[in-house]
Amino acid sequence: MELSLPDEAAMQRFGAALARGLPDLRCTNMLLALQGELGTGKTTLARGLLRALGVEGAVRSPTFTLVEPYETRAGTVHHLDLYRLGGAPAELDALGYRDMRGMPGLVIVEWPERGGTALGDADLQILLEHQPAGRRARVSSATTAGRSWQRALRDDRI
Repeated sequence: MELSLPDEAAMQRFGAALARGLPDLRCTNMLLALQGELGTGKTTLARGLLRALGVEGAVRSPTFTLVEPYETRAGTVHHLDLYRLGGAPAELDALGYRDMRGMPGLVIVEWPERGGTALGDADLQILLEHQPAGRRARVSSATTAGRSWQRALRDDRI
């Protein structure tokens, strides 16, 4: 699935559509991987998703904190930024990643390639790319739950 996102508002609408397509996070665990160069809108997309889940107040990029947890009306969301990691599994363990994946909720990971194979398969992976007029999002899924999420997204009018 491929989308053209001409501006920040479109990126935030895309995030809201992702939120609407999520299964019940109180009884399942989902992994959303956001890939793309610096400035492609990974955090903006995550912010749109979190806002649609009812998060008010600051939605910060976890660039320096590495992890930002949120309690939403849909369930727990952990937003990770792995840009500063070297790729060793022990670094993910130090962030509590295994615990996050072992409980119900959503884990959003920016720069998933820095986590290596220790992340496991993302339910939904979104590659964001610069375009002359905004951004392009390429959406793929690696799991049954991810394919359902992607179908719900496809059926949504973004």
